[in-house]
Amino acid sequence: MINDKEKIYLSLAHMSGNEQKYINNAFDMNWVAPLGPNVDGFEKEIASFVGVNDAVAVSSGTAAIHLALQLLEIKRGDRVFCSTLTFVASANPILYQGAVPVFIDSEPDTWNMSPQALERALKEAELEGTLPKAVIVVHLYGQSAKMDEIIRLCNKYYVPVIEDAAESLGSIYKGKASGTMGIFGIYSFNGNKIITTSGGGMLVSNDGDAINKARFLATQAKDHAPYYQHSKMGFNYRMSNILAGVGRAQLEVLEERVRARRGIFNVYRQYLSELPGISFMNELENTRSNRWLTTLLIEEKDAGISNRSLIEFLSKENIEARYVWKPLHMQPLFTGALYYSHSENENIAEDLFKKGICLPSGSSMTEVQQMRVINCILKFIKLKDYQRKIKLVL
Repeated sequence: MINDKEKIYLSLAHMSGNEQKYINNAFDMNWVAPLGPNVDGFEKEIASFVGVNDAVAVSSGTAAIHLALQLLEIKRGDRVFCSTLTFVASANPILYQGAVPVFIDSEPDTWNMSPQALERALKEAELEGTLPKAVIVVHLYGQSAKMDEIIRLCNKYYVPVIEDAAESLGSIYKGKASGTMGIFGIYSFNGNKIITTSGGGMLVSNDGDAINKARFLATQAKDHAPYYQHSKMGFNYRMSNILAGVGRAQLEVLEERVRARRGIFNVYRQYLSELPGISFMNELENTRSNRWLTTLLIEEKDAGISNRSLIEFLSKENIEARYVWKPLHMQPLFTGALYYSHSENENIAEDLFKKGICLPSGSSMTEVQQMRVINCILKFIKLKDYQRKIKLVL
């Protein structure tokens, strides 16, 4: 059956209208290949915006993580600790290197890496002589992880931190931009992110020499020679000049996009937070989340609905919603991988996956569209409540 209702998507690309200016400049100058003035400009503008010394624009956030692991000389058999509640792209580069991922549970305040679980994992690794060569911390759905605690622990064991800030560009942690507190930070410009280049990523750091080396590796590791000479294995990871032009225009409106997504979150919270069994992802004190996606938890016994039943109902209404990420330690790809839970009896990420849902949150979503989502949720809860009461009477 064809659904004639307008489709409401989870997070659509939102153009500013200024992208064409940069694209036209690239065409006028015939800079349509990888590299060029837009790439140089985009790298400088991102570095300036987040407050780091240098940045390199690449083909994806995954490529940026892979380059970070290359720069840290992660080798076959090395261990890398990684947040478990994240998209698989956070951990796939560990496999590219032949290294061994070890997954760390979330904690309930931010849904991000649990310092408590991380401390236990680091202590055990030190005793076994298997300390990780890096820790990849994810800032989920725009919410910063507890970086003070995580950085303190990693410094104690001399383990470098890579921040996977793919979802948190524009978020702030105690006055610092998300992605700038570890030795490396990465951002994603995938089509559904808060700003986009259609596809792309950025590796940032205060270590300018490391970023220069990343540029070398990302351009097939071509030696400085008058011909094509290669002494090391490289990668074809650079961003095109056209896509970087899209990124420059998008960066100009990042703060507007953050305000819009935070506004959308506030409207959802206004209408839904008082419902029994519904709770929203918190915002850590002294931080600003970009609220990339509005996420909430549903306690089925109190709400009378589950995340699964609501996602299916919204789908029938032509509204896209989705589950919170399935934890990586539960993925078939990582069967047998070591995993450290928040505590002996608490698996926070698994609980979040069982109860969590992401609602449509695009910055181009209209008030009418958002109210349609909210009214559908209220209607579904009312319907399930009515069905439950009828069942009791019968």
